[in-house]
Amino acid sequence: MANTAAVQGSYDDLFTAVPMALAALLDGGDAGGSVAVFVDGEPVVDVWGGFVDAARTVPWQRDTIVNVYSVTKTMTALCALVLADRGELDVDAPVARYWPEFAAAGKDSVLVRHLLAHTAGLPDWHGPVAELYDWPAATARLAAQAPQWEPGTAVGYHSLTQGFLVGEVLRRITGQTPGEFFAAEIAGPLGADFRMGLPAEHDHRVARTLPPPSQDEDYIAGAADTSVPNTATAIRLRDGNSVAWRRAQIPAASGFGNARSVALVQSVMACGGAVRGVRLLSRAGRDRAWEEQFSGEDRVLGMPVSWGLGYGRFGTTYGWGGWGGSLVMIDPEARMTVAYVTNQMREPADDTRGVEIVMSAYDGLKGLAGA
Repeated sequence: MANTAAVQGSYDDLFTAVPMALAALLDGGDAGGSVAVFVDGEPVVDVWGGFVDAARTVPWQRDTIVNVYSVTKTMTALCALVLADRGELDVDAPVARYWPEFAAAGKDSVLVRHLLAHTAGLPDWHGPVAELYDWPAATARLAAQAPQWEPGTAVGYHSLTQGFLVGEVLRRITGQTPGEFFAAEIAGPLGADFRMGLPAEHDHRVARTLPPPSQDEDYIAGAADTSVPNTATAIRLRDGNSVAWRRAQIPAASGFGNARSVALVQSVMACGGAVRGVRLLSRAGRDRAWEEQFSGEDRVLGMPVSWGLGYGRFGTTYGWGGWGGSLVMIDPEARMTVAYVTNQMREPADDTRGVEIVMSAYDGLKGLAGA
């Protein structure tokens, strides 16, 4: 393989296109990243390469982890699906059944599934950034807020708020924070190196997120469509790179892991609810995640979307991406999961990396089918 000296790890020969695709991104100027492709719950690709720092002096290691931003939403959604499958959470129930204070300001008709499908009408975070690190303050603010539209009638991406909304319902049911529940019920049993709320002992493994070329740490998160007016609190890259963000429970955006751990966890969804002998969901419990909750033009993103229960729907595949480029894609028919994580941001309008990685994985799948 030419020009792939920067890529390490292992892969099935049929999937050679995947490490080549990662190498091309690194050769094209990206700092670092990792890619994993799991089929039937087992890795056929587990590769990484590049550097963790802007100066390109510290190599990306096998156990390097990175903030995957909104890919975290798929982890929080899985927690909710597990509780629903156990009969402890009814997605068709009003949120206020579990969280009575949430009924304030006309939100008594908001259902749990509205939270998972971004149709609850609470897309914007209006509090100070520091309040994101204070769970009781953040959830109290959202409980008091009035919806921007009649819940269930429109879709608008709840980029930061979804994690607190779903997470507080989880907490009211289990008594655990989403990060605690995820660690005990999902990451622990699977042996997955992914965390919401990162303990200090893992800091040395973190690759800080680097801004797009010509940007700095004041780079602001936002939709590619800047014509949509928005009064929400601006989140800067320096916030996402802060220690406070790392430690906090922001279940929509503060998950830390690598491609291997993302692909392992979400293989549960690709493989009918169980992976490596660990069953987290019944097949029916998994299947309900794909049922379309809403389809239409997203008021925040300015583009058409289709949502299942916490997962974006893209034809016969499901998943979601994060600020900066990380992505997970699930194909239940092929029992395949593809994960890509990176510390190198690009401008959203110019970022096709995740799609390129996914397409390279399908090249391997064709070979597997013909083998």
